[in-house]
Amino acid sequence: MGRWQPLMARDGREFSAYLAAPTGAPRGAVVVLQEIFGVNAHIRALAEQYAAAGFLALAPALYDRIGRNIELGYGPRELELARGYRLQVDEAKALLDIGAAVNVVRHAGRVALVGYCWGGCMAWIGGGALPVQAVVGYYASRLWEKLERLPACPVLLHFGDHDELIPRAQVERVRAAFPQGEYHFYPAGHGFNCDARASYDAPSAALAWERTQAFLKRYLG
Repeated sequence: MGRWQPLMARDGREFSAYLAAPTGAPRGAVVVLQEIFGVNAHIRALAEQYAAAGFLALAPALYDRIGRNIELGYGPRELELARGYRLQVDEAKALLDIGAAVNVVRHAGRVALVGYCWGGCMAWIGGGALPVQAVVGYYASRLWEKLERLPACPVLLHFGDHDELIPRAQVERVRAAFPQGEYHFYPAGHGFNCDARASYDAPSAALAWERTQAFLKRYLG
C-alpha cells in the first residue's frame, strides 16, 4: 500500500503527495496528476495501479496550496465545489509542485506525467516545461487553450467520443497543432476510466490501460 509523504516546492511551500512503490526495482516513474476532485480514492488507486505495473508512482496534492486534505466525490454538489477549488489554483505554482514531484522520483529512471481531466491539461503543460520523457492524458481538458505551450516529449491522449466537455472539433485543433501525438478515441463519455463515476466504461478503460502500458514501456522502459 502507498503512503502520504511531505514534499517541498522550489518556492519553499510544503505540500503532500501520495507515493506508491513497486515490489521490485522500478521500471521508471509516473507522476499522477489529479482531476479537479483532489487526490481522492480514485487517484490513489491509480497510483497503486501504476506501482503494480512496475513504476514508482507519486500523486502530488495540487490543492494543498489552497487547503489541506481536499478530497471530493463525484456528485453534483461536489462537482460544484471542485470547480471552485480548481479556479483558485495558480497554474505556475501548480507547476512548481509538479516539478518537485518529478525531482523526487527521478532516481527511479525516466519519468512520465499521467494526468486525468484537469491533470491531463497540467501534464500537457508540464511536458514542455519539466524534464520528463513522456506525457499521458486521459480526457485532458481544454488543451485547445494551451496550444502555445506544446510538449517537448512523446504524448499519448485518450478521449471519449461522447464527451460533452471535450468536443471532437477541439481535439482536432489540438491534433493539428501537435500532429506527432498519439490520439485514441473510445465509445464513452467524460471520466470513462473512473469506476466511481456513472460514466465509467470498463471496456474503454481496459483498452486505454493496455495502450498506456505499451506507451510507457516504449518511452520509460
